[in-house]
Amino acid sequence: MMNSAFRNVHFTASRLINPNPISSSILHFLPLYSGEVAPRRSTPIRRRNVVSPSFTFPFCSYSSSSSSFYIPMAGGDDQVPPPTSHSLEKQFENFRAQLEESAALREQIRAVVMEIESATRLIQANLLLVHQSRPIPEVIEKAKEKITDLKQFYGRLAQILQKCPGQYYRYHGDWRSETQAVVSQLAFMHWLETGTLLVHTEAEEKLGLNSLEFGLETEDYLTGICFMSNDLPRYVVNRVTAGDYDCPRKVMNFLTDLHAAFRMLNLRNDFLRKKFDSMKYDLRRVEEVYYDVKIRGLISGGDPPVVQGQS
Repeated sequence: MMNSAFRNVHFTASRLINPNPISSSILHFLPLYSGEVAPRRSTPIRRRNVVSPSFTFPFCSYSSSSSSFYIPMAGGDDQVPPPTSHSLEKQFENFRAQLEESAALREQIRAVVMEIESATRLIQANLLLVHQSRPIPEVIEKAKEKITDLKQFYGRLAQILQKCPGQYYRYHGDWRSETQAVVSQLAFMHWLETGTLLVHTEAEEKLGLNSLEFGLETEDYLTGICFMSNDLPRYVVNRVTAGDYDCPRKVMNFLTDLHAAFRMLNLRNDFLRKKFDSMKYDLRRVEEVYYDVKIRGLISGGDPPVVQGQS
């Protein structure tokens, strides 16, 4: 009875001294001595060096001897900083230099492209006069004055690209749309003069391009030809209004051959395919004008050619 009461008092005191349940559980199993049960010995009791158990938890450690937890802190003295990677810094330094060089190169290209766009607008403004029944030779002669400027501008582009050999297609998108518009105006002028199509090599020659170094892309040429066909229906209507009733037949024959030639190409569902589809509607509008003129008896001739495979 006395031992049980003394054990309870000892357990309560140990909980007050050390509230840690782990240490308390260890003290709970230590032998208890009472003055009444065990007589006091004359010789001192040798105390053993009891090794306090230690417990390890994730990201922290516990020691029962010190009754404290140790949690490593971020940025503390015990944390070893990662070694600085010189190669990583050098790599991004090279990236920075490359991006700055590319940005400077694009600025030079855009400056030339703006001049190309300005010259193309002037050519287009001059060619619009053909819809007002102006003399065609006079209109073409005035528009040709800007072709020399275009040739110089493309020469400057070629010189800029010589600074970065092998990077033609990386910067090609900066002048793609402007080149397509240039081809369209050149092809329209060539058709007004000769009534035939401007071929790819002739377009490169007019612009002073070299197919080996800085040439005219095939897709840009084909897209420009499709743009040119968009101007022909309006030209036909204006020419008929001015009394040229044979113009619809000429334009219809030209667009018929051109449309049949484009159908030889395996075009995907991209921008060029959409422009090719618009050529079909241009041909249909010209055919309607031709039939209207023929029904009214304004022209005489055989049946118009049939477009094979037209859908």
